[in-house]
Amino acid sequence: MNNKLFVMSAASGAGKTTLKDLVIKDFPDIKYSISATTRAPREGEVDGIHYFFKTKEEFQKMIAEDALVEWNEVHGNFYGTPKSFVEKTLAEGNRVIFDLDVFGKVNFDKVYPDATGILILPPNTEELERRLRGRGTDSEEVIQLRLKNAIKEMEFAQNKGKYEYTIINDDLQKAAAELRAILSMK
Repeated sequence: MNNKLFVMSAASGAGKTTLKDLVIKDFPDIKYSISATTRAPREGEVDGIHYFFKTKEEFQKMIAEDALVEWNEVHGNFYGTPKSFVEKTLAEGNRVIFDLDVFGKVNFDKVYPDATGILILPPNTEELERRLRGRGTDSEEVIQLRLKNAIKEMEFAQNKGKYEYTIINDDLQKAAAELRAILSMK
C-alpha cells in the first residue's frame, strides 16, 4: 500500500471536511489536494486555497489538455484533481490527502492504484439530512438532490469502491482518532 496518497470519500454532509480540517494540522507532511471546480464559491472560500474556481470553458480546456488526474460532474458542477498539484507536492517529499466523490475515486485509482482509500459514512440518512439542513447554504431542491445522490454514492462505495478503511462519523472525536491512526501508518 502506498501511504503517500490518501483519498477520503463521503456523501455530501457526512463530515469529511470537518474531519480533515481537525486532523490534517497534526501532519505537516500531508498536504490537502486542492480540486478545481466550476461551482460558485461559498462565503469565505478563497480561490487557490479551498478550490481552484474555474469557468466551464476553463475546465473543459483542462480536460482537453489531459491536465486532470480525474474529473466528474457532481450536482451540476464539474470537479477535478489537477495533475500538476499532485506531482509537485509528491516531488517536494510530501504526502497528499484528497477529497473525492466515490465516482472520482474510481478514475483516480486508474492513475494511482496504490492510493489508500478512506470512506467516511454518516451514522444514518436522517443524520445526514440534519447536517445538510444545518449548513444553511442550500435550497430545498439542492438538499433533496444531495440526499438522493448520497444514497447512490454510499451504495456504490460499499459495493464497488476500493476503500481500505471505513470510518462511521457518529462521534467527531472518535472519527478523528481513527483518521489519525490511518494517517500515522507509514
